[in-house]
Amino acid sequence: MATDDQLADIRTDIDSIDQQLLELINARAECARRVAQIKLAASQDGDALFYRPEREAQILRAIQERNPGPLSADQAARIFREIMSSCLALERPLTVGFLGPVGTYSQAAALKHFGQSAILEPQPTIRDVFRRAEDRACDMAVVPVENSTEGMVGQTLDCFLESSLQIIGEVELPVVHHLIASAGQSMSDIRAVCGHEQALGQCRDWLDSNLPGIPRDVCRSNGEAAQRAQSEPGIAAIAGDLAVENYGLAKLAEAIQDIAHNTTRFFVVGREMVPASGADKSSILIASRNRPGALLNLLRPFEERGISLTRIDSRPSKTEKWTYMFFIEFEGHYSDAVVREVMSALEENSILLKPLGSYPKAPI
Repeated sequence: MATDDQLADIRTDIDSIDQQLLELINARAECARRVAQIKLAASQDGDALFYRPEREAQILRAIQERNPGPLSADQAARIFREIMSSCLALERPLTVGFLGPVGTYSQAAALKHFGQSAILEPQPTIRDVFRRAEDRACDMAVVPVENSTEGMVGQTLDCFLESSLQIIGEVELPVVHHLIASAGQSMSDIRAVCGHEQALGQCRDWLDSNLPGIPRDVCRSNGEAAQRAQSEPGIAAIAGDLAVENYGLAKLAEAIQDIAHNTTRFFVVGREMVPASGADKSSILIASRNRPGALLNLLRPFEERGISLTRIDSRPSKTEKWTYMFFIEFEGHYSDAVVREVMSALEENSILLKPLGSYPKAPI
């Protein structure tokens, strides 16, 4: 039949294209191996810098801009992310800490940013995630910083105040919460719902309507909540698809978040400052004297130089009653002349100014 002949011809084309792709991907991998050899030869102490966040962001943006379709720009970039992850592992596999246990959105964010070839290491608390990277037990770490409905993650901001780590990247992850439990459980069996405090807050209206009066237990992470649901009858957890997969749980209800476009943002943190990529953000922690117009004086340098703020939030300073630290995020890189002018002006109006890093905007 003509149709069978047409399909056979297309399949032959696909086989030929796959062979070309395989050869090209391995040619790229060989280039990565040569890069590793050159870097190691040039390194004085064998501690060569293999991961370049700004370079990776530039490549992914270029893929998106040049993509002719029919794949979407983001789909094409995700494919190349995995190719880059595998090639980087030939140079040296990256170890990345995240808020565990397995099955958390932090793990999903780490996979999205670093790909499947990174070695991911779960940690019990955000403080432990920071500490592992500070102690060089991990190359980098991924920490949650902000949710589009519940706001900033205060513990992460507090850790930045004490830590020497720099922000080297950001990840935006759409959050889809499910109510999950061990197999065979039903809604009528549920005697408690557990989850991270932000996850419980993001599903508050659904829980009020569908499980009124059922206690809600706060866990350190959604992965921990999934562990409880796996081992304790009558316990349901709020978590995502990765937790369902890792713990073999069943979905009692899907997509229960109160706002459909719920998104969590994560920071990638490391020990090295990142050069400009061409589309960057910068973050600072700053404290001013407690006097009228103090916040206005901090914001005025940005307005005068036309720099767009992308986030501002306050945290208690914990050193003096009713005094606050401000987390400010803005467009631009510390190396930009106009940003250097702003930083100089801020120093004159602050009692503490801590740069947290300049980093590429999330490319996908």
